[in-house]
Amino acid sequence: MEKLKILGESARFDASCAPFRERHSAGPVPGVWIAGPCRLLKVLMSNRCMYDCAYCVNRASAPVARASFEPRELAQVFGDMLRANLAEGLFLSSAVEVSPDRTMERMVEALRIIRHELMFKGYVHAKVIPGASSGLIRQLCSLATRVSVNLEVPRDDMLKLLAPQKEARAILGPMGEVASMGEELALRGALKGGHTTQIILGARDETDREVLSVSYALYRRFNLRRVYYSAYVPVNEDPRLPSSPPDRLRELRAYQGDFLIRLYGFTPRDMLGDQDFLERDLDPKTGWALRNYHLFPLDANRASLEELMKVPGIGPKGATAMVRARTKQNLRWEDLPRLGIRSWLPRFFLSFHGRGGIPPLDRPEAIRRLIIESRASSGRLFPGETEMA
Repeated sequence: MEKLKILGESARFDASCAPFRERHSAGPVPGVWIAGPCRLLKVLMSNRCMYDCAYCVNRASAPVARASFEPRELAQVFGDMLRANLAEGLFLSSAVEVSPDRTMERMVEALRIIRHELMFKGYVHAKVIPGASSGLIRQLCSLATRVSVNLEVPRDDMLKLLAPQKEARAILGPMGEVASMGEELALRGALKGGHTTQIILGARDETDREVLSVSYALYRRFNLRRVYYSAYVPVNEDPRLPSSPPDRLRELRAYQGDFLIRLYGFTPRDMLGDQDFLERDLDPKTGWALRNYHLFPLDANRASLEELMKVPGIGPKGATAMVRARTKQNLRWEDLPRLGIRSWLPRFFLSFHGRGGIPPLDRPEAIRRLIIESRASSGRLFPGETEMA
């Protein structure tokens, strides 16, 4: 239990899903998180690290309690938690102890016991250790539902400054290897969840343009399933790092921008125009729509699925429902709530039977002001909007 307390706490900064879907379990056992619909045991194999990355709570020079699990010991702890219904899945990472290969060997052995001796068929997310050999990466991928290789920072100069013992090629190389074997492993029933990475926001002076451009390139080059974003949390005193509190709003905006890349076909240039940072007062899709207001209003009964998905307040499901419904009858504004679209923001960007806009709120500057004022007065997003709309 003492090891679990140390190594569960050490794992909490690794993202296993978008942060607004991840929270500590209310239970008494350390290391258990509720990540989306699943209770995960989030734990490190070891926090005894040979690296001294400035931003990491487990850096070699950090004055923290240290511990390591033996592979069978970790497997038995996880098995006990499964039987006690305290966890339903596993998120396994590790500090680099002794060497990347030595660390990966221990992780692979723990997962081998869990899969083949405990016969666990559920969700396992495992971290690939940069610098590990191809054979060990393949073994880890064959045992996991999802793997991830953390990029951490979007620029080489930042990596050299904050993590001088790491090299970008040791991170990008495993991403390429996982991407190349992903389809083969999926056919064998492994790695069904694909692979992901994580980027820290605010550890240095990176811009949103740099972050989203790197994510855009990673999705295209390595077929990543997700990029996770983590606002930097000050865990160490270091002159290379900021001491300000985590910027959760910037983290949210990065996730919103990422969703637009993955699900809506946006590019970083679409969202940012000539700016280096996403707007803080508006979500990226609304900001884009107001900057391109000459494209609106769209005819709700004629616009394509792709066009409807770019309307603020309408997501893929809502746009699909609109296209299906209008094959039977012409849509009216009153039909949208029935189709699952409960925001009234689309009214500023759609027309019905040739009528659109709400005078005098048919100008982008007036709409922008209304949204911002509404948020300021209510302390939340635009009325009827969800955070990710």
